[in-house]
Amino acid sequence: MAHWTFLTNHAQVFLCVARASRISARAIAGQVGITERAVQRILHDLEEEGYLSHIREGRHNHYQIHAELPMRHPAQGGIPVRELLELLDIERTPIRSVQRDEAG
Repeated sequence: MAHWTFLTNHAQVFLCVARASRISARAIAGQVGITERAVQRILHDLEEEGYLSHIREGRHNHYQIHAELPMRHPAQGGIPVRELLELLDIERTPIRSVQRDEAG
């Protein structure tokens, strides 16, 4: 049987951050089943495209998601990421996003 999933690793990492804003790359790697280095690349991709930002707090990062941004695939027709989070009933409530200019 072929191994595949409905959500990409980018989506899985984003969901981990949405659930726990202070989660470590190591914890994300364990939950998603990928390497820490892969998590770091994905976090960089997500931050570069504006889907999340982070603030360094000592040795840890505090992530802020930007759920007002649209999903990237044309099939979703600009539906905001927030709707995916709501559909999956992400535990972190409320899902508050910051406008890009507020995020710095």
